[in-house]
Parts: sequence; structure tokens; C-alpha cells
Amino acid sequence: MDIYKESLLMHKDRRGKIDVVAKVFTENEHDLALAYSPGVAEPCRQIQKDPSLLNTYTARANMIAVVSDGSAVLGLGNIGARAAMPVMEGKCVLFKQFGGVSAFPLCIDSQDNNKIVEAVKLLEPSFAGINLEDISAPRCFEIEERLKKETKMV
Repeated sequence: MDIYKESLLMHKDRRGKIDVVAKVFTENEHDLALAYSPGVAEPCRQIQKDPSLLNTYTARANMIAVVSDGSAVLGLGNIGARAAMPVMEGKCVLFKQFGGVSAFPLCIDSQDNNKIVEAVKLLEPSFAGINLEDISAPRCFEIEERLKKETKMV
């Protein structure tokens, strides 16, 4: 079988390459009360009092977003946000397997720099960093510079 057909099969059989997996398990009512309600209220209260605790009580410190608009994907060119998703999932796999960093693909259905910057800024509470991926030049550099100035993400 050629690599392209084999890749299509793999993507179809597994419905993509990434998954969200829980770090804690809720095997009984007590576990559920700790992970969710009512226990989860206490980390929320602590973060509300001291926002610097966000990375202490959540996965955020080890979570990045792989952001693309699909405008410059590998050798495929401007294929758009939807068609870019398999590549962004693959990038997330690389971050996890080779760097131990949890990554989530965010394909933005716009090639407007202002909209991309605004979308990423609004997601800052959820991610410690971003990886701008496969966004056409020079736009990618403009977006990166703005995000460096307008966010605290690395």
C-alpha cells in the first residue's frame, strides 16, 4: 500500500491523531466530587483571589495552542483552515511525543490578521503558549509581533 492510502486509512480509522485524556479518574462519587462539583469550587476560588495560581491548579502551564489559518501548509499552499487540521494534529503529536507538551490544534477560519490576533488573545486563559503554524509570510511575522506585545503567552 502506498503511504498516501495508508495515511488516509490511519486518519479515518482513528478519526484523527489526538485525543484528550484525563489525568484523574472518577471511579466513585468521592472522586467525582474532588474532580468536579463541589470540590472544584476551591481551586476556582483560589485562582480568583490570586490569578498566578492558574498554572498551579490547571493543565495550562503545559498546554499550548497550535494556531493556523491554513494559508501556507507544508507544500500544499493555501488550503484553508479545515484542510489544515490533519497537519495541525500532527504537530500536536510531535509536541507531546518529543517535548512532553500538551498541544491542541486551533484552525481559525479567517486570514485576517486582526481576527487571528483577537481569537488568540481571547484564548490566553487556556494556554501558556502558542505555536503559529503554516500562516503565510509576512503575515505570520506581523501576527507574532502583535501577540508578543499584546499577550503574556510565550
